[in-house]
Amino acid sequence: MRMLSVALLSGAAIVAGLTLPAQAQTNPSQTNPAQSGPGQASTGPVYVVTSFDVAAKDFGSALDILHPFAAATRKEDGNLELTVLNEVGRGGRFAIVEAWRDKAALDAHGPAMKALGDKLQPLLVAPFSARPYAVLSAAAPAPDAKLDLSTYVLTHVDVFPAGKDEVTGLVKQLADDSRKDKGEERFDALVWAEHPNHFELIEAWTDHQTREAHAAAGHTKAFRAKLAPLEGAPYDERLFEVVR
Repeated sequence: MRMLSVALLSGAAIVAGLTLPAQAQTNPSQTNPAQSGPGQASTGPVYVVTSFDVAAKDFGSALDILHPFAAATRKEDGNLELTVLNEVGRGGRFAIVEAWRDKAALDAHGPAMKALGDKLQPLLVAPFSARPYAVLSAAAPAPDAKLDLSTYVLTHVDVFPAGKDEVTGLVKQLADDSRKDKGEERFDALVWAEHPNHFELIEAWTDHQTREAHAAAGHTKAFRAKLAPLEGAPYDERLFEVVR
């Protein structure tokens, strides 16, 4: 049970163990999606994806720090989600996916996140890298989704600035199509608030088989084919499991 350098940004709340129960999640796509551009204030939910690495031998010690942090943070005002992930095959690589009601709620959590970073510092082999995102397309998981048991995929899509508007449409369409795939439990499409040519896909699938079927689906292959000539960096797709 095992992701994603930049200065430490505020953020992170861990819910129900280290993941938010499906029935407790809000639907960001129905709550003024944050479509603000660079330098503008966010008007809706704000996501942050934070990655960091510890030595594999220190995985347990990192969990000892993360669990009490989770218990305190999930009670904070304005927190919508925090899921802690561990990259499959990378024992020391973590990703924290968090969502907040608005930027003010995220900023209020800043001191707690800094304290987490300070506690983890002796274990870190790669520092915190945090990126804030606005919502392009997100939907609440199905009521019976068991997201703490799901196969997660985090994908960072980097395209040339000239192609950002075209790719925005492609990413939204991919999210719409993928939510119809068998085994889909979550498919959120986000855009990096300060760099609108960077996108993040957050997926959850019932198991590896349904995820592989999605990857081979016609609409997924069509998306990849249209995206390829617009990419500014290799397609960065990584598999994760929820940390419990």
